[in-house]
Amino acid sequence: MEAFCIAVALVGLMYFAYRGWSIILIAPLFAGIAALASAFGVLPTYTELYMTRMAEYVKTYYPVFLFGAVFARLMEKGGLAAAVAGKIVEVLGEKRAVLAVLLGCGALTYGGLSVFVVAFVMYPFGAYVFRRADIPKRLLPAALWMGIFSFAEVSLPGTPQIQNIIPSSYFQTSTWAGPGIGIFASILFVAIGWGWVSFRAKRLQAAGEGYGTHTEGRKRREPKIKIPWYWAAFPLLMVIVINVVLSNPFHWAWGYHWSEDALTVFAPLHLTLLAEKVGKVSAIWSISVALIVSSIAAAWIGRKRFIVMDGFLAPINYGALSSAAAALNVASGYAFGCVLTTLPGFAPVTESLMGLAQSFGPLVSAVVTTNIMCGITGSASGGMTIALSALGDQWMQMALAQGIPLEALHRIVAIASVGIDPVPHCGALVTLLAICGLTHSDSYGDIAICMALKFFVPYLCILFFLLTGIC
Repeated sequence: MEAFCIAVALVGLMYFAYRGWSIILIAPLFAGIAALASAFGVLPTYTELYMTRMAEYVKTYYPVFLFGAVFARLMEKGGLAAAVAGKIVEVLGEKRAVLAVLLGCGALTYGGLSVFVVAFVMYPFGAYVFRRADIPKRLLPAALWMGIFSFAEVSLPGTPQIQNIIPSSYFQTSTWAGPGIGIFASILFVAIGWGWVSFRAKRLQAAGEGYGTHTEGRKRREPKIKIPWYWAAFPLLMVIVINVVLSNPFHWAWGYHWSEDALTVFAPLHLTLLAEKVGKVSAIWSISVALIVSSIAAAWIGRKRFIVMDGFLAPINYGALSSAAAALNVASGYAFGCVLTTLPGFAPVTESLMGLAQSFGPLVSAVVTTNIMCGITGSASGGMTIALSALGDQWMQMALAQGIPLEALHRIVAIASVGIDPVPHCGALVTLLAICGLTHSDSYGDIAICMALKFFVPYLCILFFLLTGIC
């Protein structure tokens, strides 16, 4: 009966999320349904388990959502993001339209912009070059997805996206962990996106299908003040440089070192969510400082546009408010998954996954488990956090016992989180299709093919690591 309730809760959450219901509302409701047949009780499960896990997630990762959203909004409204994207599209041109979209998305994502902001910024540029190259518009969401939600989000070393930060709080690594594996995976991701979308474009064009007749919507009035692309790219570069200096992943003598006893002063307060070690939060601190300083730089560079528009306060407030909704969305999915994995009825699944680790090692177990959880929640960050909460400690101990660097484990888990994340009920996917003005029936087929191809990337990364020893 417990397994039945868990299945009903899981299917119900996926269905209603796909239908557009807010996960903030439905996640606790279905968590209660999952607990109906257990000894936990519905209301105790909600207030003591669900809300505690939700609070843990918000406490740990909300600074990244907050400062990242403000930085992204300043880059967007200041015209800096559009200037960088426009330069990439201009250089590559319509003959390399697919590559232009991939690299444009990748540059903005790696520079620290929110993935949703990247989608909004890159869509008009992608639509423009696809129209000029007469590539069917229904292929655009697949190109945008592979540019935003793959190599720049999880595999490029140092990426400031939350999916690359989460493993650091479990393994005490930095966002620059596993650079060799990360670069290898990035090449595979770009090859998949560029190869498949280009292949499909040629096939469809040969069959007589072009961009199509699509209404792109009324363009917003923008100030005529233009930002030189090199100045616009400066805050993106600052995020990367400040992050690498503060996180000091390569243990440079001149690099910054966070004090090991920085949390000691809080011990007498008996704070229930206090981090055990500085290593679990230093990556959050590093990227937070990088985003704050870079936001100031972005505001200064785009100051003329802000002065003739709404000023600085409106975009900053908008970014701050939107960050709360984004954080609660992910935290709700995470808390729901934590309830499921904690219930006794889920124990056979956990035992099977641990058995997989015993048979094939922690890396394979990490990939399979992370894929399952991300597929369930439709969220790379939420699913990854659930997987790490359930089995992260066991993977870490097994990796240390087998001589596997935690940096390699960090990177493999991050890469695995985008294996099957674009399931139909994925909130980011629904948002992306809405931005493009397309539907699942229009574009999901090509996204699904890309998903099937990139599903094998983490396994190839494991093979790469085992054959070369490069981390």
